[in-house]
Amino acid sequence: MTGCLSYGSVSKSRLKKYWVSLPFKFLREIAMRKLIYVCITAAVLSGCQTIDPYTREQKTGNAAKGAGIGAVAGAVLGAAVSSKKDRGRGALTGALVGGAVGGGIGYYMDQQEALLRQELEGTGVSVQRQGDDIRLIMPGNVTFGTDSTRIDGGFYPVLDSVVKVLMKFDKTVMAVDGFTDSTGSFEYNQQLSEARAAAVANYLAGSGIERLRISTQGYGERYPIADNGSASGRAQNRRVEINIRGQRT
Repeated sequence: MTGCLSYGSVSKSRLKKYWVSLPFKFLREIAMRKLIYVCITAAVLSGCQTIDPYTREQKTGNAAKGAGIGAVAGAVLGAAVSSKKDRGRGALTGALVGGAVGGGIGYYMDQQEALLRQELEGTGVSVQRQGDDIRLIMPGNVTFGTDSTRIDGGFYPVLDSVVKVLMKFDKTVMAVDGFTDSTGSFEYNQQLSEARAAAVANYLAGSGIERLRISTQGYGERYPIADNGSASGRAQNRRVEINIRGQRT
């Protein structure tokens, strides 16, 4: 990322010198408001715009969004918990802390998403971003044989690539979810989806991912992402998803 502002580059001594040089209360109040605005703006710009390596489009990373939200929330909270006399200073402190925390979460997931896209390019696995969550959609035709709960041997290298990233970004948890198309009975599809989700979860755990980070759920034929009335639609609905969340402390 280039061209980013950093409120960390403004030294405390320079801020203090500037502050005490203002002789009047109303001038200090104006200066404090300007400082808060600058800090929030810098927090938003700290994410900066990056180039998506796959679409070649500019996009604002979730780090920028998180930093902006964190800065605003921090400023409001800082002002609320401070006395009337120190409200401006409390808002400034809250903006700085909130921006740093919010941006940190987004940046962590941005980096994980980028590496997952790099590792999984051309594998048939779709990488989607939803807020600070990352969703990996693994079509059933490349992960399992027909009506089978055994992972296809050719898909092991793909799962190994996922494990490689998850091991590096270990401050996340993941939900492994199984889905089927509408062919067959509801009960059978439910059991098949649960078994396939468990098979993927077991492979991740057996490859070194801490079991406490993994949960599983089977949804059967519920929540289709395509029309079950066509063969191509049913193929899309037969899938396993890994939903990665940055909520582990």
